[in-house]
Amino acid sequence: IFAVTIFGLNISSTRVFAESEFWLALVKVITVIAFIVLGLLAIFGLIPFHGAQTAPLFSNLTAQGWFPHGFLPIFTTMLIVNFAFSGTELIGVAAGETKDPAQNVPKAINAAIWRLLIFFVGTIIVISALLPFQLAGLGGDNVSNSPFVTVFNYIGIPYADDIIRFVIITALLSAANSGLYAASRMMWSLSEQKLLPGVFATLSKSGTPIVALFVTMFGAIPGLLSEQFAPETIFKNLLGVAAFTMVIVWMSICLSQFNFRRQWYRSGHTVSDLKYAAPLFPIVPILGFLFCFITCLSMAADPEMRAGFIGCLIFTALCYLSYFIFYRNKA
Repeated sequence: IFAVTIFGLNISSTRVFAESEFWLALVKVITVIAFIVLGLLAIFGLIPFHGAQTAPLFSNLTAQGWFPHGFLPIFTTMLIVNFAFSGTELIGVAAGETKDPAQNVPKAINAAIWRLLIFFVGTIIVISALLPFQLAGLGGDNVSNSPFVTVFNYIGIPYADDIIRFVIITALLSAANSGLYAASRMMWSLSEQKLLPGVFATLSKSGTPIVALFVTMFGAIPGLLSEQFAPETIFKNLLGVAAFTMVIVWMSICLSQFNFRRQWYRSGHTVSDLKYAAPLFPIVPILGFLFCFITCLSMAADPEMRAGFIGCLIFTALCYLSYFIFYRNKA
């Protein structure tokens, strides 16, 4: 049912996709805002919090030191953390189907940065302030043990686990919705550049890449089988592969932006000639590329993700090999 719904939203038109994504994302946005607001009220003792006789404030943040397990876990978890930020690059992907991109895309980029800081960083601060780190890390596969549910329960919100289950479902639908959009547009773009067969560039009457959507959708369906065959192992490797490829995309964006600006200056242009200029060039693309590269290496350090890491390297090598064999000579 969910697969058919997501496919229907994407095949209709870009406007229908954007509208559906807005409402799906709105559910988690409202939940996160409520979580941060209620959490801050509990932190400062303005509302009761289970087990707290006085305002908890931020004592849990430093109770066990800044890095209770050392500095290495920062790198070993960074890949999964980056996966949570995946989708921000869709701002650039959607630029080709946006009215007045020179004005709207910069607005979307700046808004996304502030929202990420508020929603992601704000949520982590609230959880870290209200819960000891030993308790906040016990989510596992049980929604009832999620730190979100724990905080809501300690504040006194009824049916907290059911609320979070509903939010998770809508968040997954949102991720699937945007993922199908991005993957099909990338396939269409590669076909337009003659890097994939021309059939993938076929558009429907509404302007959606119909063949690319079908192929992407059917390519995702086998993932459902992972629930029946070693779900934890397969899921973690799939998660690692998705995060790895996302980080590779970000590295490519950093490299492309770095090379573009260099060529832009060499051709006699100035930064004021650009409709939107990324700030702090060349520091930002260099640091972005470096940190993403370190994140990729963290996947190799995790024994449970090493198979996915090797598989990603082999797949990337095959992509380059196919390019040099079938397309570079034609170009």
